[in-house]
Amino acid sequence: MSKDKLRKEKSCLNCQHVVAHRYCPNCGQENIEISKSFHRLFINFFEDLTHYDSKFWRTIIYLFFKPAALTKEYLSGKRLSFLAPIRLYIFISFITFFLISLLPNKTIEVESALKETSTHKIAIPSIDSLNIEEKSIDGLTKVGILSQQNNDTLKKILNQTKGIDKKEVADFGYKSINELDSIQKLGGKEKKISLTEYWFIKKWLNVKQENTNEQIMDKFLLSFTNNLPKVLFTYMPIFAFILWLFHNKKEWCYFDHSIFTLHYFSFILLLILILFFVDEFIPLLGKNPFVDWINFSVKSVGIIWMIYYYFPAHRRLYGQPNIKSFFKSWAIIIINLSLLTLFTVVFALFTYINIH
Repeated sequence: MSKDKLRKEKSCLNCQHVVAHRYCPNCGQENIEISKSFHRLFINFFEDLTHYDSKFWRTIIYLFFKPAALTKEYLSGKRLSFLAPIRLYIFISFITFFLISLLPNKTIEVESALKETSTHKIAIPSIDSLNIEEKSIDGLTKVGILSQQNNDTLKKILNQTKGIDKKEVADFGYKSINELDSIQKLGGKEKKISLTEYWFIKKWLNVKQENTNEQIMDKFLLSFTNNLPKVLFTYMPIFAFILWLFHNKKEWCYFDHSIFTLHYFSFILLLILILFFVDEFIPLLGKNPFVDWINFSVKSVGIIWMIYYYFPAHRRLYGQPNIKSFFKSWAIIIINLSLLTLFTVVFALFTYINIH
């Protein structure tokens, strides 16, 4: 029950019906003060998402430790005892990406450390200061800086990379947007490209010309991370559709597969959040082999549980024989991994070409 203060007036603000107690007997709206503190708004937000009582914790326990049990209970009609699937997914998704975004990025910390280290450069003598007459790989070999084996290896690498222009490889053969436009307007048919290719390459070149490599990486990671929840949410209907294709259409409708998908994706996000906290906080116990072993063991168990979870979940929900369920599960996982990889690559390219 809400702890908000009741209004002195006994008329419902929604339908004007007389309210004798806390809730309107006509429309069900709670007759409470509409002005609230920020603290109360924040608390209400989480209460609305989770109904912080035994329902929330029962849902989490079923979700994490009882594969498919939550879906079966929901589809059987026992819906007031658990959080609604869409509300559960939104809550876990929000908490997961919000908390991960709050903690510092280890990659950025390592790069900062490397930059600080680079300010204290080691003094390396130039080739001229070594008084080598033959300033080449052979010259370095003669004075003992390079071994003959390294000499041969370097020569092979140089021979194999002759004629490769790194910029052209990265820019699809165009050095600038002006060059691309010129070829597209004045070049022959064999040099011109399709409108789709032209649009994509122009976007690609525009990003590279207006940003440094460091800026591109920072902006890309920020945009990719911020929009990843949308990608997962967009992919879920596809996951449910693949489940629908593999099962009896008379026995299972698309809605049933959608509920299972929401629960399964909620489980994956919850486990990702747990593994993230394990990776962040266990090392704080100290740097020693025992702590490293605990960290590795917990993460290994988590990853194994993440992979294994789908198999008993599929078998228990759809009630198929073990062998049939096993092979069908593998087929569904392989198809979804392929599609999700393609989905992610397209999203990554879209994120890159929209960097400003």
